[in-house]
Amino acid sequence: MKIRNIQVAKGVHWIEIQDADLRVLCGCPADSVKHLIKRGLIVPQELKGVACETGPNAILLSDLPLQNGDLANLSEFPVLQMLYKQGMILPGHPNNTGLKPMLIGLPEQVSAQMRYIYRGNYGLISKEEIMQAGISAEQAEEMMRLKLKFAFGRIQPTEELLEWRMLDGDQVEIKPGVLLRRLKTNVFEFSFAGEIAVVDLNLSPDESYESAYPLGYRRYESEYFSVIHSGEGDGWDVSRPSMSSILTYQGRLFLIDAGPNLPHILAALGIGIDQIDGIFHTHAHDDHFAGLTALMRSGHRIRYFATPLVRSTVAKKLAALLDTEEDHILHDYFKVHDLALGQWNDIEGLEVKPVFSPHPVETTLFLFRALWGDGYKSYGHFADIVSLDVLKGMVTADPKVPGLSQDLFETVKSAYLVAADVKKIDVGGGLIHGAAKDFKNDGSGRILLAHRAGDLTSGEKEIGSSAAFGTSDVLIEG
Repeated sequence: MKIRNIQVAKGVHWIEIQDADLRVLCGCPADSVKHLIKRGLIVPQELKGVACETGPNAILLSDLPLQNGDLANLSEFPVLQMLYKQGMILPGHPNNTGLKPMLIGLPEQVSAQMRYIYRGNYGLISKEEIMQAGISAEQAEEMMRLKLKFAFGRIQPTEELLEWRMLDGDQVEIKPGVLLRRLKTNVFEFSFAGEIAVVDLNLSPDESYESAYPLGYRRYESEYFSVIHSGEGDGWDVSRPSMSSILTYQGRLFLIDAGPNLPHILAALGIGIDQIDGIFHTHAHDDHFAGLTALMRSGHRIRYFATPLVRSTVAKKLAALLDTEEDHILHDYFKVHDLALGQWNDIEGLEVKPVFSPHPVETTLFLFRALWGDGYKSYGHFADIVSLDVLKGMVTADPKVPGLSQDLFETVKSAYLVAADVKKIDVGGGLIHGAAKDFKNDGSGRILLAHRAGDLTSGEKEIGSSAAFGTSDVLIEG
């Protein structure tokens, strides 16, 4: 058998042709990488002494951007897995052979994905775009310097990172001897060396994309002010939802971020989409963003809270995904409320302070507080921070080169260490995530360590703990 054809999950297939060095992820809804890991199609390996992963080297896109209300083409994490975890873009890596990840699909879907990946990589891509979000010229200049440091000195067009094949005719040769034909909407035929394999990416009207992990049922308890822990993992964790929380305040429910499988997560907590009053959005990476379309299907317009910087990035990325104009994409589906960066914003008694956080895309930390008899009770949600060691290595006194100033470093460090009654922190490590050791002397009452796959180390457990899905921290009873 020359062609290996595996149905990985509903709407997701795997085509492998070893003789052509072709491994195609067919269909890439939310968490498709996690499904591949669970099926053993992505596994750790070592090449010439370098640890990396196996995985796909091509993605066949759905003809439809949405199926039954869910985003069907979320290629950001599969592409990241190819570029970084497989090593296809890393200098000197044995898997960096000059080949690039390949996108395959209808011209409009390939084009939309290229724009969406671009915004997912970089967010706002110029000083002018940042200033349009209300940032001063001086601050915008510093933000761009930092962004360029994360981008290794240059905003790189997606066309330089990927190759593509457009299905705009009868059939297309995607590799030497490998032909792909589109039979009808979302039904495709691969042929190679006399063999044929057909994949059908359609969902039936009563189907939805599957979650990669099971969640037990745990009904939430409504309190005057509390934090429900709805996600502690990251975009690669096959056992848990991505880092998120749900705030209860005076009988209302507010999400912090909207990651993959949001309806599944809410159902496991006994919460319906229509019960959500609002969402506070930290940034536009898929593990915090992919659930937005579920909120767009609510019976009422959910309130959307973010800084103009984050809102602008989210609008551009969402518009690219849905191949529409960005001007009204959020306002058409949400009641948009801009938050002032670095200031306390009062939302009917619940106060929130978004704080700038260095990251490849525009990102804010959130501090929440509510006044009670003995003073404020507070919660800090620190998603997608960067370790102080990494940030320190970016400091430069030269304002003309990528990096950040010592003053900005000290400002960020001070923001990280603001104490709260409960504080959830990204400790995912690497170049763009946090480190638990930075919070060893944090004065918060309870520290939760999140945004990572796997168990905490013994050293991390001395600093904080993890939270089980559906558990809550009650800040004010009632």
